[in-house]
Amino acid sequence: MSALRPLSHVLAAAIALALLPGCAPKVHRVAPETVIDLSGHWNDTDSRLVAEAMIRDCLERPWHTRFAQAHGKPPVVIVGTILNRSREHINVQTFTKDLERALVNSGQVEVVASRTERAEVREERLDQAVNAAEETAKAAGRETGADFMLKGTVNSITDLVEGKSVIYYQVNLELIDLLTNRKVWIGEKKIKKYIERSRFKP
Repeated sequence: MSALRPLSHVLAAAIALALLPGCAPKVHRVAPETVIDLSGHWNDTDSRLVAEAMIRDCLERPWHTRFAQAHGKPPVVIVGTILNRSREHINVQTFTKDLERALVNSGQVEVVASRTERAEVREERLDQAVNAAEETAKAAGRETGADFMLKGTVNSITDLVEGKSVIYYQVNLELIDLLTNRKVWIGEKKIKKYIERSRFKP
């Protein structure tokens, strides 16, 4: 009995090694813009497309032209808080960056750093004041103040029955004049997904 035990261990190890290649995940590199829907939930494609569509709509509205004509310069925008009020985990930081990228790449507005980013930049300026050469140190009090703040929410409603589900997403964004608190633009984008899952798992 004791002589068989080591042999069984050897066989188990051999079988495990033989199965290892089959268990290894298959990984394929794909272009970031490739649309891949696995679960049907909010994903990177939704984030990017919604951000681009909503910023495009925002910049086509009259507030932008009125501000540029009145001040002779493009408006300065800061992206504020985007709240996830849906029932699923949505990385709002990714959506916030998609919004910032769409704004900056439009060339029609200037975008300033967020509150968190500003804290780090100010710390760096303080460090420069002590350690950097005077001719290269950046002075304090030269920051660009935002004219408008972009805020928003992501909501969802899920209807599920017998392996079929419908997920409805609604993204609301508002652009607020930081001087007057006036809302100069309100945007809304809706996504509706129908998901059908097989009852039989392979």
